[in-house]
Amino acid sequence: MMDLLIRGVELNGQRLDVGITGSRFSEIAPQISGAAKTVLDGSGMAILPTFWNTHTHAAMTLLRSAADDLELHTWLQEYIWPLEGELGEEDIYHGTRLACLEMIKSGTTGFSDMYWYFPGVARAVDSMGMRAVLSSVFIDFNDEKRAKKQREETVQLFATMGQYSNRIHFSMGPHAIYTVSEESLRWSADFAKTHDLLLHIHLSETQKEVDDCLALHGMRPVCWLDSIGFLNEKVLVAHAIHLDEEEVDILAKRGVKVAHCPVSNMKLASGNFPYMRLKERGVKIFLGTDGCASNNNLDMLEEMKMAALHAKLVHQDPTVLSAKEAFEMATQGGHAMGLKDTGRIKVGAWADGMLVDLSNHRLAPGHHLITDLVYSADRSCIDTVFCDGKILMRHGRVEGEEEIVAEARAYKKRFAGKTKSC
Repeated sequence: MMDLLIRGVELNGQRLDVGITGSRFSEIAPQISGAAKTVLDGSGMAILPTFWNTHTHAAMTLLRSAADDLELHTWLQEYIWPLEGELGEEDIYHGTRLACLEMIKSGTTGFSDMYWYFPGVARAVDSMGMRAVLSSVFIDFNDEKRAKKQREETVQLFATMGQYSNRIHFSMGPHAIYTVSEESLRWSADFAKTHDLLLHIHLSETQKEVDDCLALHGMRPVCWLDSIGFLNEKVLVAHAIHLDEEEVDILAKRGVKVAHCPVSNMKLASGNFPYMRLKERGVKIFLGTDGCASNNNLDMLEEMKMAALHAKLVHQDPTVLSAKEAFEMATQGGHAMGLKDTGRIKVGAWADGMLVDLSNHRLAPGHHLITDLVYSADRSCIDTVFCDGKILMRHGRVEGEEEIVAEARAYKKRFAGKTKSC
């Protein structure tokens, strides 16, 4: 018996039945016979793969709008880091649940996270039914005592992975070259290689980062990381804005993946993402939102549109980064994590998907669905979301969402007087 059967839903222009058994799509056909534990009427709906957010700091939902309209390093050092210093594991749990709620309601079922208190993040992801690749974040500020402690914590965290759902995966998360010592970067790379883990790092986000690296090492960031043996096909770099031709070539040669975060980059005025230079050399590019403190949301529908529009403006070419490309960048992010069974509605793939309401006014008259989703749609177009074969949202509602929002609202009072007003 199937666990879930969706009848009469549109897939690639055809009206089909879609069956799910366990955590995978088990049958797709014009008419599926047999019983199912749950049957959904897909009439007037289209089924599509859900989004994967390749770079975020989920629990920063608690810092949404706490400090805006600031330069990156001022924003981090004077506002964000002091507020983060007040957060403990239970706070991170509540912030991540709010992030998961927001992602589910806008069609995202998987994300790559870099944040503190790994157990709190993992508990939240598990409770919300999503997939995630969670980093053991590393920031030592060249302090050997701090670095030793974080290395020990990373080893201990990795040893606990068996207690979590198989929807949760472990990765290494050295924050950036300006917050992590060379020794710790080398250690992170070695640990990742030994255990076949993803390496997730911020890279070349600002011109200051490049200038400081040149002053300290005599090399630009990508060249320096390559010189210490850090870069390979298991590395995911977030931002990658300030790159020269040699650096682009190195990223391509090493098979490094890039998480492009257009909204955050525009808001912080970080610079123009070199989309065409990376694409022409075959570098794989995916989409992320960054955290809510710098975006200020986790909506991948918005991220697709902004990525496409920004690329067209930067390159002065309306044909650059098509809607189809933007949709692929938003749905195939699991592949950057090494999770090849995500991002497709096909038999054998993990049963992660969404039902889009074709009667929504934003999708009318309906010439091209993918184009509509990238340039026109908002979260009101998404009716149902499921992950691992389990329904997470039905008719736009997630179970327990009122409680999650109420818990988050308590932080307004807690942080009173410590945020930046307009």
